[in-house]
Amino acid sequence: MSTHINILILFLGMTLFFSEPSDHKKQDPVINTNKDAIDKKVDSLLALMTIDEKVGQMNMYNGFWDATGPVPKEGGAKTKYDHLRKGWVGGMLNVRGVDDVRAVQKIAVEETRLGIPLIIGYDVIHGYKTMSPIPLAEAASWDLEAIEKSARNAAIEASAAGINWTFAPMVDISRDPRWGRVMEGAGEDPYLGSQIARARVQGFQGDDLTKNNTIAACAKHFASYGFAEAGREYNTVDIGPSTLYNIILPPFEAAANAGVRTFMNSFNDLNGVPVSGSSFLQRDILKTKWNFDGFVVSDWASIWEMISWGIAKDKKDAARIAATAGSDMDMEGYVYIEQLANLVKDGIVDEAIISEAAGRILRVKYELGLFDDPFKYCDEDREKALIGSKAHTDDALDMAKKSMVLLKNETNLLPLQKKGQRIALIGALASEKNSPLGSWRLASDDDSAISVLEGMQAYSENTLQYEKGVELVIGKTSFIKEVEINTTNKDGMTEAILAAKNADVVVMVMGEHGFQSGEARSRTQLDLPGLQQELLEAVFKVNKNIVLVLQTGRPLTIEWAAEHIPSILVGWQLGSQSGHAIAQVLYGDYNPSGKLPMTFPRQVGQVPIYYSHKTTGRPSNSEDNVFWSHYIDQENSPLYPFGYGLSYTEFEYSNLKVLGSNFSVNDTINMTVDLTNVGNYDGKEVVQLYIRDLVGSVVRPVRELKGFELVELKKGASMTIAFSLTKDELGFYNNNGDYVIEAGDFEVFVGGNSDAALTAQFRLK
Repeated sequence: MSTHINILILFLGMTLFFSEPSDHKKQDPVINTNKDAIDKKVDSLLALMTIDEKVGQMNMYNGFWDATGPVPKEGGAKTKYDHLRKGWVGGMLNVRGVDDVRAVQKIAVEETRLGIPLIIGYDVIHGYKTMSPIPLAEAASWDLEAIEKSARNAAIEASAAGINWTFAPMVDISRDPRWGRVMEGAGEDPYLGSQIARARVQGFQGDDLTKNNTIAACAKHFASYGFAEAGREYNTVDIGPSTLYNIILPPFEAAANAGVRTFMNSFNDLNGVPVSGSSFLQRDILKTKWNFDGFVVSDWASIWEMISWGIAKDKKDAARIAATAGSDMDMEGYVYIEQLANLVKDGIVDEAIISEAAGRILRVKYELGLFDDPFKYCDEDREKALIGSKAHTDDALDMAKKSMVLLKNETNLLPLQKKGQRIALIGALASEKNSPLGSWRLASDDDSAISVLEGMQAYSENTLQYEKGVELVIGKTSFIKEVEINTTNKDGMTEAILAAKNADVVVMVMGEHGFQSGEARSRTQLDLPGLQQELLEAVFKVNKNIVLVLQTGRPLTIEWAAEHIPSILVGWQLGSQSGHAIAQVLYGDYNPSGKLPMTFPRQVGQVPIYYSHKTTGRPSNSEDNVFWSHYIDQENSPLYPFGYGLSYTEFEYSNLKVLGSNFSVNDTINMTVDLTNVGNYDGKEVVQLYIRDLVGSVVRPVRELKGFELVELKKGASMTIAFSLTKDELGFYNNNGDYVIEAGDFEVFVGGNSDAALTAQFRLK
């Protein structure tokens, strides 16, 4: 055993390395259940560390060489490698696979002075190798157990590949579908977003972070990234305190309360302060008000980017601002590693700030069990057995089916008959095997998704003819390059029209390519890209029996389709099992039950559009003139509201009762509603509860989601659903950030979407 290991054991009195006897490890307590013991270990280790080693823990590098290949000899890679050997790197990202992770971890624990293990991060957003639906699609399921299981499976696969930290979940609320990263979140509503944030954190982290199949989660992007002006990526954010406290922050607080171990700040500014340098967010809110004891990582080079923002004059200034503000780890910014130690030595930054940040990072490493066994995630047998397993594939299929939203089924074209029909399948996306994987699928294999064509071919008793119609994209697509859309080449349109003319039913698969949404994929137009709208209208002229399957990473403006096409199914980007899931829904082997987590606008000029808007002082035209809040060229209402989604069956709501009428602030308000399946199929329904606080010291929204239940009913069956409201649901944050509950009159609304018509009232005294 080397001298430095002996010294560390002497000081800490603990087992540090994989080479220590396994029976000793078994005697250690589960470390993340004993905060005091971990704090003592952190403090003891910090006492041994130099300022350079503490700053090193705050430094994160991207994978910079083939870790199992030759040692880098020159350039930036050599500098990073030298830093790794000196213990000046606390974490790495985009290093994956047992062999590569073991190689970098071996350097950290065997070649550095103190042998501190690395934390290994990766963007495990909606699966690792096995891809689940994009997060926005999963949110459409409103199925918290399924969402948690999806994150659990992703953690199992990622941990089997050597990863112990994911940069997920993204819990940014956004009301603007122009912003491409809406695909990565849970939509527009803070209540739904908070429930999903909690489920995803629990899925990734499990019940014990020391297990080798759990990984640390990361709530991002803290905060307000989803409110970038005009939906333009990386843009400025300028909002008031009411929106910040009531809309943006609740999902982050829910993640913190669920025990998330890391936060990531973001690229935007908030009211003139880049959030990587915001003491208000990172120290006042997160670390003080919420008592968060994990660590904050920057987004990629976001600390360095404060120079471009004009808030820092150089790297030295950026390092000072960010560290002082509470940004603990610098991801690929090279700012901390180059500047912080000297700032401390010059007396500009207090070493206590550095010790606190390094200590937070070390604490999470202890909680993960990395000091007990730095190679706990490096097991080739787990890697082979778990990644891409049948169990995960089956779960991905189940999640995909639960995520689809039926927007329209006017003539009951759906479900399709299983025999005796001539079906024309049209659209470039129908045969796509890459696009359905969605964005943020870094570890997946290209072209590995089941296409809609393949899914429908499994139903062999119908006559199926496929025609591409028109190409959607030109050339090869990539995560780092903009997708080039075909706007001129109409080859194939004639053949598609002919196939449609001879078919009983036409299934048209249209929408966005998977790489048209995601980071840096903002759009000013939300219609069907390229020549798809022209193809849709041409087919409609020869055959009106059209089922439109909409594959997308965001709400689109499909006003023409909503008026003319009889059946519309939102098929999102559903991951590895996309085609099988869509086919099973189209053929009725699964009854769709998804509900929209974001409003679908009629036109992009309505954006931002969301259900929980304020009433304004002139909400309606009561005097037959133009002086009220409206557009002169479009109605105010959305095309499809938040919470909307149909089923192959029908549900009837009745008998909403509030069990009482006058309540005190501390009372629990109970209510019930009856639900009956009056259709011809068994089905699931998301029963949604909304409230309105009629008079408040701060203007309240016209409706706010405060509860939902996912229930399943046989055809002809009825059930009574119970809801309860407490002070947790009835209050709001005032403009000082204080949570208040005010006496007065409330309305409640229950139904299948945010336009629910069944209503009752009660009063708080």
